[in-house]
Amino acid sequence: MESIKQVKQLEIIKIALLIAVLVTLPLTISLFRTTGFNKEIFSSELFVDLDLKFWFFFLFSWGTLQFNTNWIYRIPKRNRLIVWALRLSGNLGILVSTVLLLDFIYPYLVDKDVSNREEDFQVFIFIVVLIIIIFISRILRLQIIQRQNILENEHLKQQNLQNELSALKNQINPHFLFNSLNSLNSLIRDNKEATMFVKKLSFMYRYILQSSDRDLVALKEELKFLDSYTYLIKTRYRNRFQIEIAIDESYLDRKIPPLALQLLVENAVKHNEISETHPLKVNIYSQDDCIYVENKVRPRSTLAEGTGNGLLNLYKRYYMIRKQQIIIDNQSDIFRVKLPLNKMT
Repeated sequence: MESIKQVKQLEIIKIALLIAVLVTLPLTISLFRTTGFNKEIFSSELFVDLDLKFWFFFLFSWGTLQFNTNWIYRIPKRNRLIVWALRLSGNLGILVSTVLLLDFIYPYLVDKDVSNREEDFQVFIFIVVLIIIIFISRILRLQIIQRQNILENEHLKQQNLQNELSALKNQINPHFLFNSLNSLNSLIRDNKEATMFVKKLSFMYRYILQSSDRDLVALKEELKFLDSYTYLIKTRYRNRFQIEIAIDESYLDRKIPPLALQLLVENAVKHNEISETHPLKVNIYSQDDCIYVENKVRPRSTLAEGTGNGLLNLYKRYYMIRKQQIIIDNQSDIFRVKLPLNKMT
């Protein structure tokens, strides 16, 4: 559960002291008018009455502030009605217990009983103070929320700057590599296989650069890019890697997130054994307004390098862009991913 930032104790104590001083200020003025500033002031019943009420108002203010600014927010917010009921009962509990305790202690310390009129006035003052404290507590919580929002906005600004820097780096690196590949191609013209490899790699990076600012591309563009990618894979694995594509021509103009098919093929290559005895075959086909990418599962004996977030990122990207969900089926020994291509709503 996310921790709730607490209001500082020093701030609560300062406010509680201020409230206690303001509430008992009329009694203080009355005391000085009656006795003046002399030794008799410390032995008079009025001073004891003032001192007692000051500390009761201070403790009442401190406890109510604590309850409304810190304690109530430690309760899990499973039901708003329950939280409001706890807030109401808690405040009333503090109010009633404070008044009853003051009525009980007052005769012993001041050596006189509280009149009904004075008691009613006292309760009225406590209620007014309670209402004021509830408003102050809300202001304190709003200040904390505002400070947290400012910090979060600053964090988002820094994160955006970092993302912009990363995007700039990612833009510079492919351009540099793309230009380098063109230079390399001019040096190996006599080697047809090497020339073709460089051309396919150059096309891949050109496609990545061109599609970086697009959310969707035509399926025929994605398949052309996939052809270059699988050429590089076949160059590495030779006859140990096979890919079979059977997509109806009516699907070629449908839209798909860029690099979606490449990621699924790369995922199959990364996580499955590829050997002479167990070659990897990836099937890509269309059916019922969907594209399917599937392969037989033969897990590698050694773990493949990677973050493990490729499929998750594709799932999120597909849903955000197309408002549709890809379906991952890993039953039996076939790993299958279904990409919907029906029209977006």
